[in-house]
Amino acid sequence: MNNPQNTEAVHSGSDAVIDWLTNGTRDQRFIDNIFAEMCIRIRQTGIPLKRSTLHVLIQHPQWLGVRFMWSEGKREAEIGRVDFDVRERSEFIGSPANEMLDGATEVRENLERDPALGRKHALYDEMRAAGLTDYVAWPLYHTLGKNHLVTFATDRPGGFDAAHIAALKKLLPVLALVSEIRIKNRLARTLLETYVGSHASELILAGATRRGAGTTVRAAIMICDLRDFTRISDNWPRDDVIGLLNDYFDAMSEPIARHGGEILKFMGDGLLAIFPLSAPNACANLLRAASEARQAMAALNQRNGATGRAPLNYGIGVHVGDVMYGNIGSRSRLDFTVIGPAVNMASRLEALTKQLGKPVLLSRDFAELVRSEFELEHMGKHPVRGFSEPIELFAFPG
Repeated sequence: MNNPQNTEAVHSGSDAVIDWLTNGTRDQRFIDNIFAEMCIRIRQTGIPLKRSTLHVLIQHPQWLGVRFMWSEGKREAEIGRVDFDVRERSEFIGSPANEMLDGATEVRENLERDPALGRKHALYDEMRAAGLTDYVAWPLYHTLGKNHLVTFATDRPGGFDAAHIAALKKLLPVLALVSEIRIKNRLARTLLETYVGSHASELILAGATRRGAGTTVRAAIMICDLRDFTRISDNWPRDDVIGLLNDYFDAMSEPIARHGGEILKFMGDGLLAIFPLSAPNACANLLRAASEARQAMAALNQRNGATGRAPLNYGIGVHVGDVMYGNIGSRSRLDFTVIGPAVNMASRLEALTKQLGKPVLLSRDFAELVRSEFELEHMGKHPVRGFSEPIELFAFPG
């Protein structure tokens, strides 16, 4: 039987947590920090919370969702990413998340009773081994049918009492609103980072959305293109072509990001990336990225060769100069990109890689910035379409 005074104290404490969620979290951007502090405040109300998790589905190119886990004594929540194929794994099948996905509105498990009489899943065995006695999970309802999951567990003998459960349930609608705002803010940033890059996304979120708004940036420009893509796309099955492009872009893109470059766009089978000279060693980092991309492409070709596929070839043109970095497009559809003669030069050099038989061609302007650190092959002067004078070129052996 519940102690009336204790029940009143728990409900009063729950109201204080609700007030804090509503009014005290306005300046907090991250849901993991809010969630951890909420759990600490729940314990302070007298609810014997030992562990809690928040599971949210996200729109991300690499992960299906994220799990935040708080446990007693922690000031922060642990963050774990959830892969897209999790629903096919034993960790999901038969789990509370699985039950929620199937329509359950509550999952409650008495962890003190004989395991043979309870639900069968490794999660419950783990909680029993950790000394937990009671567990409850509820869906967290966001707008437009988006359902997430929150769980609470205790090690109190006898588990949660009725007052504890009622107080926890009172928190759910407010937690749903607070978490949805933060998740959507994070989602907006993630989607922008996915489609326009991290730096451009920061500018856009800061309000750089007006057509023609931009700035002049001095940068090293890298344009890469896959050879014979038309032939490949005409002769290969569609799914194979998409898989090939993804593998090729992984090989090229990951070294660029690792060395501080920003990919502004994918153009069919090509990409445009910049390394702003405001960063130390930007030009050297571009060549390090190109060298690692070459190694990654060699490994990809080796894997493809094992299945009888022809090797993939590519060309990279590199130049350095001032570019206009900002919004260009129609009134209702904008592209955040770079334009200018320096971009045109990099594009022309990429086209020359096939003619000269060198996968990476550098302009003299760029080469002068890295010649002391990298071995380059002098290619002489060559006419470049769109430029009146022949351009002195260098190849990067890697």
